[in-house]
Amino acid sequence: MAETKWVMKDKRWSLHGMTALVTGGTRGIGHAIVEELAEFGATVHICARNQDDIDKCLEEWKNKGLNVTGSVCDLLCSDQRKRLMEIVGSIFHGKLNILVNNAATNITKKITDYTAEDISAIMGTNFESVYHLCQVAHPLLKDSGNGSIVFISSVAGLKALPVFSVYAASKGAMNQFTKNLALEWAKDNIRANAVAPGPVKTKLLECIVNSSEGNESINGVVSQTFVGRMGETKEISALVAFLCLPAASYITGQVICVDGGFTT
Repeated sequence: MAETKWVMKDKRWSLHGMTALVTGGTRGIGHAIVEELAEFGATVHICARNQDDIDKCLEEWKNKGLNVTGSVCDLLCSDQRKRLMEIVGSIFHGKLNILVNNAATNITKKITDYTAEDISAIMGTNFESVYHLCQVAHPLLKDSGNGSIVFISSVAGLKALPVFSVYAASKGAMNQFTKNLALEWAKDNIRANAVAPGPVKTKLLECIVNSSEGNESINGVVSQTFVGRMGETKEISALVAFLCLPAASYITGQVICVDGGFTT
C-alpha cells in the first residue's frame, strides 16, 4: 500500500507520457524551458525561424538523452502557424498536452518614435500569432484530456516602463487573454497561465541593454528588485514546468511574476 501511494504521488511531479510544443525554443528562456520539460519526462517539439539553430539544439539535447524534435516556423505567417500545428499533430498522434507560447520580440523607442511597421512586428509576434496558435492548437489540447497553456509574459505588461510601450501593450493583452482563455476552455480540461519575468539574462535583453534608452530602463528595474540582480533562465523555466505538472491542476487563469520582488 505504501509503495502504491508513493507511485501516485510521484505522478503528480512527472511529465512522462506528455507532449509539449515550445515556440522560440532555441535560445534564452525558451531553451531553458525545453530542457526543463524534457527532463521532467515530456516529449517536446520546438519551432524557430532558423534551421541551423534548431539542428544545433537538437544535437545538444540528443546528447543529453532528451526527447526533442523541431521544425522551422515564422510565427508571423498564418499559414506557417497552421502547418506547424499539422506537424505537431502528426508527431504527437493528434494530442498535445502542453503549449508554451514563448517566442517574442521587442523594439525600444519613445512613444512618438514608433512606426506602424514597428507596432505590427511587435504585436504580430507577441500577441496576434499567440492568439492564433492557441486557436489552431485547441483541438489537440482538448483531445489530450489534460491541456496546459503557458504564456511567457513580462512585468512590462503589469507596470509602466520607459521605452517599452508597444511591448508592454502586447504583454498586457497576453495577460488578459490568459484569463479569458482559462475561463472559456476550462470545460475542455485546458488550463492557461502566464509567467511574467523581470529582466532575465538573454540575448534579447542584451540587445535592449546595448541601446542607451533600453539600458537605462533595464538598470532601473534591476535597481528596484529586492534581490538586486537579473534573473537566470532556469529560474523562469522552473515555474513554467511546475505549471504544466499534474500537481498544478488547480491553478489556472493566473499571471505569476518571477521578478526578484520588482512588482511587489
